[in-house]
Amino acid sequence: MSNQHFQVPPQVAALIKNARQIILGALVLLLVWTGFFQVGPEEVGVITRFGKYTREVNPGLNFKIPLVERVIKVAVERQEKQEFGFRTVEANVRSEYTKRGTADESLMLTGDLNLADVEWVVQYRISDAYSYLFKVRHPENTLRDISESSMRQVVGDRTVNEVLTVGRSEVALAVEELIQRLSDEYELGIRVEQVVLQDVTPPDPVKSAFNAVNEAQQEKETLINQAKSEYNKVIPHARGQARETIQKAEGYASARVNNAQGEATRFELLYQEYVKAPEVTRRRLYMETMQRVLPELGNKIITDQEGNNVLPLLQMPLSPANKQ
Repeated sequence: MSNQHFQVPPQVAALIKNARQIILGALVLLLVWTGFFQVGPEEVGVITRFGKYTREVNPGLNFKIPLVERVIKVAVERQEKQEFGFRTVEANVRSEYTKRGTADESLMLTGDLNLADVEWVVQYRISDAYSYLFKVRHPENTLRDISESSMRQVVGDRTVNEVLTVGRSEVALAVEELIQRLSDEYELGIRVEQVVLQDVTPPDPVKSAFNAVNEAQQEKETLINQAKSEYNKVIPHARGQARETIQKAEGYASARVNNAQGEATRFELLYQEYVKAPEVTRRRLYMETMQRVLPELGNKIITDQEGNNVLPLLQMPLSPANKQ
């Protein structure tokens, strides 16, 4: 048999050629189309080439080499959070929460060997997309482990009263600083913005006893404040009275001393005059004394040594019978 050659009609050959061109053009267009991508306003695009980091692109329309490069979008401006001791079931106007399965992470031992049920939230942002993607295998799980260990360390250094009442803000700040320091050491590429303590309560089995102790402490503080109030009322008044009495005594003492000094000075002056003229001074003193004494005696009868009968000089008051 002789070889027979099949000859394609020119019309069919033209159709095949056009189909090839269309398919090739579609493939090229598809490749070009898949090379463009959009990065959101709160994201950055991390470009990898065969799995290796090459560059980061900013928000907007960008291009990558199709089939060779891959883009990973990382939300660096979005605030994320991790919840400990509870989980949000539904976030709404009235959010719903559950504690199911979270007891192991929230039950902690304080420095004074008491138990506390601590609920908290860690709010953070991704600060370095490269470190977040390539430095640690599971950054979210690592951050959760760091947060739990940091909270246990800080709570373990404080008493239960500090954790439950006056030391809440101090505990939250210390935990935030510790989480950030460990995140920087592990190069997580995360910036911790805030640690918020939610409910911090004693465990349910001892809650009633703990509340009774708190009520007793509050009553103690109330009584102490009342006693201080009474003290502030009575003590200043008593001090004022004591100061007034002391000032009166000092004034009386000063007056007596001044009078005594004046009398002593007067006596010295009289004695000096007496030494100069004893008879004159004696007579003057006698006259001055009589001048002070006689007005106090009432009726006075003065006679000489020879006056034997003083009856005519006496004015005897008449009795009522004699008057009649």
